[in-house]
Amino acid sequence: MKSAPKKKALKSKKPAEARPAKPISECMRCGTCCKKGGPSFHHADKTLIKEGVIHAKYLYTIRKGELAYDNVKQCLEPVSSDIIKLKGKNKSLTCIFFNEPQSACTIYENRPIECRTLKCWDTKALEDLYAKKRLTRKDLISEIEGLWDLIKDHQERCNYKTILKLVDAINSNMKDNGRQKLNEIIQFDTEIRKLVVSTAGLDVDMLDFLFGRPLTETIQKLGLKVQQKGRKNIFLQASRGDHPKS
Repeated sequence: MKSAPKKKALKSKKPAEARPAKPISECMRCGTCCKKGGPSFHHADKTLIKEGVIHAKYLYTIRKGELAYDNVKQCLEPVSSDIIKLKGKNKSLTCIFFNEPQSACTIYENRPIECRTLKCWDTKALEDLYAKKRLTRKDLISEIEGLWDLIKDHQERCNYKTILKLVDAINSNMKDNGRQKLNEIIQFDTEIRKLVVSTAGLDVDMLDFLFGRPLTETIQKLGLKVQQKGRKNIFLQASRGDHPKS
């Protein structure tokens, strides 16, 4: 009877060396950047809005003094001037002009300068552009008589420097005075929006561009929630997790 053949000794093999990933040097059309918030507008983009290529109803304004997320510094801080941005779809961060099924920009040939500048593999050029020569509401509508006066009055009466002080007073338990004044400011912000729609016939979708986002929404970044009961606003402290990023 023949003996079973001897098994050959297995030689240990060195683990395969991982091949370095090929560096990205061109847009892969993954759509990631289009889902992280619309671009801000600069003076180079003025004609896009002036000539109606991008309608103002697709824009919103972060007003001077408002808390906003700085993508370069990666923190929330008050902005030094207007920042005009593209809206997101259904209040999400995804750009309103992004076609998700096709992973494509529907205004690609007329996209803003930040979109033209962004290279996801090298963001330096965008970081250099980021805070320079930003477009403001004054650049776009100061020549519209009457409307610009309304916007200036709203900015003065609803300025965030005052709002920040009132919120601090509320959080410091100086309740009655701070709450009453903040209530008046938010009520004015609410009523001026209704007024321009009912009397001037402006498209309701234009309001976030003309007057910024409603104070009833942006106040959450300052640690308060607003509940409305009739014409009265009730202020509640928000939890940290309620603070939006953008």
